[in-house]
Amino acid sequence: MPDQVALDELCRSAVEAAAGGEAIEAFAQESRSREAEARKGEIEGLSSAESRGVGVRLIAGEGRLGYAYAADPSVEEVRRAVAQARENAALGSPDPENVLPAAGPIAEMPTIYRSAQAEMPIDRLVRLALDLEARTVSIDPRVTKVEACEAGDSVSRIAIASTEGLAASYERTDTWCVAVTLAEEGDDVQTGYSYRLGRELDELGWEEVAFEAATRAARMLGAEKPPSAKVPVVLDPFAASSFLGVLSGALSAESVQKGRSLFADKMGTGVGSEHVTLVDDGTLLDGPAAAPFDDEGVPNDRTELIAGGELTAFLHNTYTARRGDTASTGNASRAGYRSSPGVGTSNFFLEPGEHDLASLLARAEGGVLVQQVTGVHSGANPISGTFSVGATGLRIREGAVEEGLREMTIASTIPEMLSGITAVGSDLRFFSSVGTPSILIGEMTLGGR
Repeated sequence: MPDQVALDELCRSAVEAAAGGEAIEAFAQESRSREAEARKGEIEGLSSAESRGVGVRLIAGEGRLGYAYAADPSVEEVRRAVAQARENAALGSPDPENVLPAAGPIAEMPTIYRSAQAEMPIDRLVRLALDLEARTVSIDPRVTKVEACEAGDSVSRIAIASTEGLAASYERTDTWCVAVTLAEEGDDVQTGYSYRLGRELDELGWEEVAFEAATRAARMLGAEKPPSAKVPVVLDPFAASSFLGVLSGALSAESVQKGRSLFADKMGTGVGSEHVTLVDDGTLLDGPAAAPFDDEGVPNDRTELIAGGELTAFLHNTYTARRGDTASTGNASRAGYRSSPGVGTSNFFLEPGEHDLASLLARAEGGVLVQQVTGVHSGANPISGTFSVGATGLRIREGAVEEGLREMTIASTIPEMLSGITAVGSDLRFFSSVGTPSILIGEMTLGGR
């Protein structure tokens, strides 16, 4: 990959091309990702991809915005992108909220980049994928096949500069592994999965991924459709994380300002039980999305969105903050250098509590441990908060999980679910940039037979 200085230089050349009265921001990104997939003791897929480019955001008089980008550019090509952004701005509509953020102090985060991982030969990924598959199919005799066993890594570098005096950069390494298993007994076939994220391969704990994926599949063999009932429900981190994706959209100031959020008129009011503290924190080093600044150069910070059940903040970038007469929370987010920033999460998670899973199960007698939900994003209404999703899990008796349950339906609303949380586990896990521990909901309606 090109040297990091090259990105800084490309950004600087864009800023230097600003004409009088123009505000310019250059966002440069380069990345390399690799992935190995194993099946039946052999490598079925091996891929490597690289991407590099610069996006230019230009704001001319009266807040007219133009955007352009160049892939793998030279300095001259970046200058041409500036000219294209200038032409696009001339066609834009005036909007006084279009401004660039002022430069602020940015803390360094050297630990999110691991040089050993960046330089690691791809053979290590191949070996891990093969070992992961071999281990996964050795744990339970009923689990002899995998749908997927993959190991991957990425190295990314970001640089940004603007006419507001901003000039910053960082680099980060990320690794992951995933196993999707098939458990078979007679005609019954069940799937299970697990994955882990880290900064380098040695942090992944891939043996735990193998055990969890195999166990989650095997314990669902023989699962039956339960009778409909109102029971205590424990959502494990896999299931709970699916609902946090809906919450992240509802807590975006962009959604609120467009009238597309169930929290639009709830600021300062109770929206959950006292056990609910929902946080976005780009400075959390253990979180996969840790970075010193967001995608428009605003220093990352910790933002409590719901504190003890009370709605206290929304996620903002510079534009939504101007519209809302507040400050950016450092949540500008881009799909890449080809797009201008919107609003997104960094490390978005439910603050863990003090209860281990055994404690939650002991408090949910006769209830269900839900280990997977399906259809949350398609089945949840972001404005009303209503949802109806499919679920699988296990019956809870005397503090232990027993028979598998499937073909269940959970129907409720996000506010009712948040208000019904009676305890939060200590087992916080991140899935992509979303993290959650297990949670206990005092009562939910499960639809069955």
